[in-house]
Amino acid sequence: MRTLLLFAGCMLCSVAAVAQVISGKVTTVAGAAIAGASVHLLNTDRSAVTGSTGNFTLHVPAAGVYQLQVQATGYAAAQYPVVANVPVQVQLSTVTRQLDAVVVTAGKQEAALQQLPFTVTGITAQQVKAWRLWDVKDVTAIAPNTYAADAGDNRNVTGIRGIVTTSYDQAVATYIDGVNQFGLDTYIASLVDVERIEILRGAQGTLYGRNAMGGVVNIITKQPTDQPEAFADLDAGNAGLQRYTIGARIPLVKHKLYLGAAAQYSASGGFYTNTYTNSKYDRQHRITGNYYLRYQPGNNWRVQLNVKHSNGRNKGAFPLAPDATSALAHPFVISQDANGTMVDNTINTSLVVQHSSSGIQFTSQTAWQKNYRYYANPVDGDFSPLDAVSVINNYGKHWNKVNVYTQEFRFSSPAGNTSALQWSAGAYGFYQDAPVKQATRYGAAAALLGVGDSLFTTRNTTNTYNAGAALYGDVTYRLTPALSVTGGLRYDAARQHKRVLGEYRHDPPTDWMTSFADTAAMVTYHAFSPRLSLGYTFSEQLFGYLNYSQGFRTGGLTDLSGDPSQPPLYAYQPEHSHNYEAGVRQQLFNRSWQVRLAAFYTTLSHAQVPTLLMPEAVTIIRNTGTLHTRGAEAEIAGLPLPCLQLQWSAGYTHARYQAYKTTQNGEPVDLSGRAQVFTPAVTSMLALQYTHTFKGKQPLQVMARGEWRYLGNTYFDIANTIQQPAYSLFNLRAGIQAGKYALWGWTRNVLNKKYISYAYDFGAAKLGDPATYGVTLEVRIR
Repeated sequence: MRTLLLFAGCMLCSVAAVAQVISGKVTTVAGAAIAGASVHLLNTDRSAVTGSTGNFTLHVPAAGVYQLQVQATGYAAAQYPVVANVPVQVQLSTVTRQLDAVVVTAGKQEAALQQLPFTVTGITAQQVKAWRLWDVKDVTAIAPNTYAADAGDNRNVTGIRGIVTTSYDQAVATYIDGVNQFGLDTYIASLVDVERIEILRGAQGTLYGRNAMGGVVNIITKQPTDQPEAFADLDAGNAGLQRYTIGARIPLVKHKLYLGAAAQYSASGGFYTNTYTNSKYDRQHRITGNYYLRYQPGNNWRVQLNVKHSNGRNKGAFPLAPDATSALAHPFVISQDANGTMVDNTINTSLVVQHSSSGIQFTSQTAWQKNYRYYANPVDGDFSPLDAVSVINNYGKHWNKVNVYTQEFRFSSPAGNTSALQWSAGAYGFYQDAPVKQATRYGAAAALLGVGDSLFTTRNTTNTYNAGAALYGDVTYRLTPALSVTGGLRYDAARQHKRVLGEYRHDPPTDWMTSFADTAAMVTYHAFSPRLSLGYTFSEQLFGYLNYSQGFRTGGLTDLSGDPSQPPLYAYQPEHSHNYEAGVRQQLFNRSWQVRLAAFYTTLSHAQVPTLLMPEAVTIIRNTGTLHTRGAEAEIAGLPLPCLQLQWSAGYTHARYQAYKTTQNGEPVDLSGRAQVFTPAVTSMLALQYTHTFKGKQPLQVMARGEWRYLGNTYFDIANTIQQPAYSLFNLRAGIQAGKYALWGWTRNVLNKKYISYAYDFGAAKLGDPATYGVTLEVRIR
């Protein structure tokens, strides 16, 4: 059938047609019409919703063979090759009989995950709900060899396959709706109105550029159709948890103008108690929004404005115990003389212009990101009740904010193209402005920490400007119907300019004195990032691939600190990763089972090792040594029984520094052979979900779900002295759904396991969340 469709498509492409349409009917396997099914042509803006008879019609710019994605509530998502002006009959199986056919945009174009020649995990909108993914860090272990955590400030450190860093330039890039979340300061971690999440593992430098050495977390939010819909979610739980989400997607002018909005308010009373003030410590609340306006002036044009924001107030950032032993011995208890309140305001906007024709597809994406983050009152820098060290950075709206401007132009083969050659090419540019002013106050007890003096303040002012541009191209050629080869190359060039000024004053307060004169420096760097892949389709159900790719993390200049052995404006070079991998994907028993296996080997050269200098909270980076990481991954999903779904992922990573020489207290230290930080040796996630539907005039669906997450031994410093031994976490979820209403009860970390989720290399540690439980009420109106 597919051969006939391809032949028909080639014939149609050679004949001009006045009107080209994709039409058909969506039914059950038994032939009953399915109303309200969402129909979308991949790599186009053509979407529709089936009517009461299950029929749909989509206009396309040219004849050809397109890929059709069809989704409907209660049915497994399916993909069909379709030909313009040839009606298609689409049959959907229920979710109790078949698994979803997953679509991803990992290659910067929509494609079936089954046929991609690199390793990626796709998490659908339904799975986002089932896993209860509220934050980017919740993907830990769902994708093999993936770990994410934060120190209490909602800025996640994410690592994949042992490629990870705690500096502001990530080793794993995060994209939201095609926009690179440029750094830890400007990305939004809360997940709102998400269509799918894609975890790309392995170096992705060719298509995604800087800071995608270990992989990419690609987040896509829901898009509009001509079917109006609205929703509301209410979550409530222990520890004062509240989470309210409301949204709507409305076609203001059918086929022309669309409006969408989703807003969320979340709050928590906190888990920690501050014994010094006898009060809760980590109380916080946040408002997050995702809004868009789409205009389609014609069949071949689309213009969309996206606006996203996150406004948080964290009354107790950094709930850290002085060390891991104290954190576990006295769980969720700290004693600090300063309750630092973090004010965190982020806005991300983008304008997308897309044009499709019979010969080319063009996309322009212009984005602006801004973050203003400061401590409304000082943060305790010694994590103790002593009046020793506090950190201050509330110096007005002109400081401690980041502005980033990016522009990408992308050209690619049009959708429906039947040529053996598929290609894409693009250009990318950015500019970042980051002025920072931060002071460290040494109180009356500072001498007890070995400072040597007390009652004085140091203040560092840093102005950083980054600018860069890139060109890239990617080509896939089908050598035979079964064998394809993909090659790509990207060239990045960038420049960083930095100015630093150090100041000092002693009590009683006097005028600031210069301790380090106003000094500037500039550094430039560039990188080539190639990739080469082979993909072989053994059958419609079995696909294998070999892949080589490179990634790089940007270089730069170090900040000013109070440590005379670490001079500022020291240039460190980009680090580079080389990733080799092989994998297979197998679908079994009419797509009721899926198996994905992969093995990888990655080397990292010129490793950038960040050191957080306390008490000033300044990160110093040096190129030190090389890292080798290797391992294997497995993802298995299936329906062992008609109403029972199983999902299991597992990963093993052996990540070791082959060479790492540094100094401690003026003495040389060789840490070669030590394990990488924030990298569990093993990750595993098993989920079992039972779903039963009671048929009737108003069908009633009952669901029960259990999850087991296992994380192997994890180190948090390169000396491997701070570690969390292997541990397990258990989650439960159950509920009912009837029509537009659903009610769920859930609990996470059922056994209340105490474990370290984050620790700094100087010792301060934070626990993972204790046992939490709550209820969720959902309302969907279409």
